[in-house]
Amino acid sequence: MKILLLTRYGRQGASSRLRTLQYVPWLEAAGMCCTVQALFSDDMLQAKYRTGGYRRAAVLSAYAVRVRTLIERDSFDLVWIEKEALPWLPAWIERVLLRGVPYVLDYDDAIFHSYDTHRSACVRRLLGRRIDQLMKGARLVIGGNEYLARRAREAGAPWVQTVSTVIDLERYAARVYPANDTRRRPRIVWVGSPSTVRYLESLGGPLAELASRCAYTMRVIGSTVNLPGVSVECVPWTEATEANAIAECDIGVMPLVDSPWEKGKCGYKLIQYMACGLPVVASPVGMNSTLVREGENGYLAASPQEWTSALGRMIEDAGARRTMGVAGRRRVESEYCLQRTAPLLCTLLFRAAGYRGAPA
Repeated sequence: MKILLLTRYGRQGASSRLRTLQYVPWLEAAGMCCTVQALFSDDMLQAKYRTGGYRRAAVLSAYAVRVRTLIERDSFDLVWIEKEALPWLPAWIERVLLRGVPYVLDYDDAIFHSYDTHRSACVRRLLGRRIDQLMKGARLVIGGNEYLARRAREAGAPWVQTVSTVIDLERYAARVYPANDTRRRPRIVWVGSPSTVRYLESLGGPLAELASRCAYTMRVIGSTVNLPGVSVECVPWTEATEANAIAECDIGVMPLVDSPWEKGKCGYKLIQYMACGLPVVASPVGMNSTLVREGENGYLAASPQEWTSALGRMIEDAGARRTMGVAGRRRVESEYCLQRTAPLLCTLLFRAAGYRGAPA
């Protein structure tokens, strides 16, 4: 079975790395021959982080390569697409270029809101139902959470499955708690990119209030941030060091605003923290409310006061941190790891391609 994987990014893009690329060894072991084509290269993504946008010439070149790849689609049994193949173009163009081969769409973000809630009325009118039209024509739509899956069903997709964004247990070892855990200055950790650091900045007030009461360090992985009154250490992100950089900390945070886009978030940061044995504090938005079991593996915080209170309790009680961290790790092992989802995904893709007799 030959499968074409159309990703948004290369390995530097978290969504592509986690939703598609980490599955490639499992797909190949199951008997699939995988061809991966990224729309935007790692170099393009890093340039976007530096300058705030893509160069027009680079985008046009990327689209030309993607179109040439789609023209050769007949040599594949299945096309697996992360989000969409040709963003911001009318859906009919993409549908024509996918004609004759079954395709699967995979979502870990509410990308449809980029169109249907756009500030431009023209964009909303011309492209507002673009993703829905693609979903309706897909053999299978995979959503990272129920919010995304529900949109696919409402769009008329004939087959919808929910598969969470997960970690690889081979990369996230079970935590070993040091004997002097209570003596070390606690670290709170947030991991993300320059495009999402605004969520952490929204916690500036509660974090400063907390710092006036107790000593801690705020570790930021993958970006830089200005948090007045808070001791901050910024750590570069690399795929090789990410898990260890999180595991060196004590509490993981995932603040979000409550808007339609954030309801499509899949809570991957929380899963990372939990995999490292960290208790978590998160905004009660979207998937966060499913992942956080109040008082068992962390707390949900909807107001500045709730954030300060939850984090303060964790900083003061190393024993509670350990108990919650163990519970979080256990849940990841049972529900949110590659070892659980990869066999299911292989089966789904075989079925989508018409290989109904293929083993799981």
